[in-house]
Amino acid sequence: MNNESTPPDQVAHVLTEALPYIRRFHGRTVVVKYGGNAMVDEALKGDFARDVVLMKLVGINPVVVHGGGPQIGSLLERIGKKSEFVQGMRVTDAETMDVVEMVLGGLVNKEIVSLINTHGGRAVGLSGKDGGLIRAQRLKLTRPGPAEQAPEIIDIGHVGQVVDVDPALMTLLDGADFIPVIAPIGVDEAGVSYNINADLVAGHLARTLNAEKLILMTNTPGILDSDGHLLTGLDAERVAGLIADGTINGGMLPKVECALDAVRDGVGATTIIDGRVRHALLLEIFTDSGVGTLIHGEGTPS
Repeated sequence: MNNESTPPDQVAHVLTEALPYIRRFHGRTVVVKYGGNAMVDEALKGDFARDVVLMKLVGINPVVVHGGGPQIGSLLERIGKKSEFVQGMRVTDAETMDVVEMVLGGLVNKEIVSLINTHGGRAVGLSGKDGGLIRAQRLKLTRPGPAEQAPEIIDIGHVGQVVDVDPALMTLLDGADFIPVIAPIGVDEAGVSYNINADLVAGHLARTLNAEKLILMTNTPGILDSDGHLLTGLDAERVAGLIADGTINGGMLPKVECALDAVRDGVGATTIIDGRVRHALLLEIFTDSGVGTLIHGEGTPS
């Protein structure tokens, strides 16, 4: 062992600290929304794949839901199509939806599957269209109309929201020791495809699968207070106060709402973690301190 190696006592401490968490999560489902820098930085991509494989090897059932907005935007730019957003949602006409399916269901999904398999896992790539996994409907956005008139409905095309999740395929894959990797695309009863926010898909899956934990990977340390300090151990009442005083705003709002919906519907806890930290998943699941903002339901924090 050279001088730069971790001392044996520190290695032993890490392993013993992980033991109660391995026991707690053994046989339970953990849904991970994978996105941000962790999807584009080569070192972080490798760390993520190894973390997921290790989770599976110690008896945890990871389910990965991924985004891919930057990759979609890049391909649209290459074919000369301008990206347009309304209230943070990508306007998705039929041509754009073809690109979304190509990128999310093809390029990005298969790259993640290949990466996990290369590191010793058994991943299977899916979209919400496979096996009737995600039934969706068109998302309707509104904006205030003129005085004393009804709000105006905005048509942003093939952007959807989750209506229902059928867990049968997930149960089958779990029983065969596969790791599902899911592209957030759903389909309605008429067979029309929709692009769905990956956080929302992850939240619905966590609730349907009665997951022990939902993890949302971001490019921020978590929820910060006005002095830049990380907040954790939050419940619905505390979150409501942070929204009211403006501490939680912008792009963090939908993530927090997703987290609250999950814990209200029985998910043990949701954590918003910093995907820029190497091995963020392992640190969050197997250490006492974790690496993000924990949001829990009523009672003792999970």
